[in-house]
Amino acid sequence: MQCSLRNTISLALRSKAPAPIKTNAAILGALNGRNYSTTHEADLVVIGSGPGGYVAAIKAAQMGMKTVSVEKNATLGGTCLNVGCIPSKALLNNSHYYHMAHSGDLAARGINCGEVTLDLEKLMGQKTKAVTALTGGIAQLFKKNKVTQLTGFGSIVGPNEVQVQKDDGSVDTVQAKNIMIATGSEVTPFPGVEIDEEIIVSSTGALALKQVPKRMVVIGAGVIGLELGSVWSRLGSEVTAIEFMETIGGAGIDTEVSKTFQKTLVKQGLKFKLGTKVTGAQKSGGGVTVSVENVKSGDKEDLECDVLLVCVGRRPYTENLGLDKVGIVKDDKGRIPVNGVFQTVVPSVYAIGDCIHGPMLAHKAEDEGIVCVEGMNGGHVHIDYNCVPSVVYTHPEVAWVGKSEEDLKKEGVEYKVGKFPFLANSRAKTNNETDGFVKVLADKATDRVLGTHIIGPSAGELINEAVLAMEYGAASEDIARVCHAHPTCAEALREANVAAAFGKPINF
Repeated sequence: MQCSLRNTISLALRSKAPAPIKTNAAILGALNGRNYSTTHEADLVVIGSGPGGYVAAIKAAQMGMKTVSVEKNATLGGTCLNVGCIPSKALLNNSHYYHMAHSGDLAARGINCGEVTLDLEKLMGQKTKAVTALTGGIAQLFKKNKVTQLTGFGSIVGPNEVQVQKDDGSVDTVQAKNIMIATGSEVTPFPGVEIDEEIIVSSTGALALKQVPKRMVVIGAGVIGLELGSVWSRLGSEVTAIEFMETIGGAGIDTEVSKTFQKTLVKQGLKFKLGTKVTGAQKSGGGVTVSVENVKSGDKEDLECDVLLVCVGRRPYTENLGLDKVGIVKDDKGRIPVNGVFQTVVPSVYAIGDCIHGPMLAHKAEDEGIVCVEGMNGGHVHIDYNCVPSVVYTHPEVAWVGKSEEDLKKEGVEYKVGKFPFLANSRAKTNNETDGFVKVLADKATDRVLGTHIIGPSAGELINEAVLAMEYGAASEDIARVCHAHPTCAEALREANVAAAFGKPINF
């Protein structure tokens, strides 16, 4: 670290006093009367500290690289830890407990709670506590692994140089052998609908509402819209989801699973308008009037709500990064093009996560960060994107990996199907969580597992066994012949593979 001290020395000499030369940056800035600059030298500078960025920074440090992490926000962790995956899962979990108590589910199990009330402030406080603990944990991991942390907006000014603009107007410079862009994504705006994060909210605002809205309209029935819509529905809101497509769950979800998913959520109280587009939204009388139109019939309708949640997806966060200064041109979706080892057209500049191609998933970004760093150090770089799982953390959960039936039909692949309902699973039965099923798709000729789709209890945990199997090229018979503990929900996964391998399951 080098600091410019010329003005400090000059002042000390003129005063003829033995004034000490202080290296505190704020003091230097005040004495100089101008922005100060600190220069850092590193093997790798990572712009962004979300799941991909912070994991990459730690991995690099563990491999002996002098590493600097640059984050524009006051806390580490990016969207996922601060206003995404983590806070939403806290609300999903706790709202489910409230729903069980309030709806009579606990009473049906012989657990009488008396009058059940909601303390929304405390519910939000538990969410904040989880977020604070995890973001603070990253700071400790940085300290433990000797990762230098800089807070400010990072931009590239050369193939080996990043400038960090701080809130106080000062600028730090990082000279690095390699630069990694891990800036993630941001909420995609909806044309003509202005988000104020109070009445018309994005996912960020939906995580911090101060009261339960009587009526909520959600634009988009993808993963985020369904999760947050589910939270507020459980807490007492009348939720209607508007979706342009004819199915819910977003890209990649198996159609059979999607239909079952929709029926289950409807039983829980959510309403859906599919094949419908939003044509406008106007604030009125403390609420919002949402204008919608059926895509096929053209029928129009106005929906009144207290809160409008806009969940039409996310877009890469790639603005003002200085990409043009080094000749990096984004694609038509704002993503940064990279090669097989995550290099941009500038060999010393890499990119991972939401700002490049592929699904916008935290675990995908983490894996890319790790293998990218390994590649910088001469390691083999490989990720099978067909083996990246997706999960919707509603209740029941929905999870999948690999191909759907629709994918296999389009590709002309001959396949066989193995299914098993949770209704016939002993653990699901004892837990009174029998909605859903496991569906396994295997190659008809080789029996190799091509895809696994689960809707039911603990789907997000169960899917990882299927991911491991696919990563190592397992056949459905391989999983069918592995001993599974009894009674567990994982037995449903085994039974589905038994059905795929041998034509029918044992317990159904």
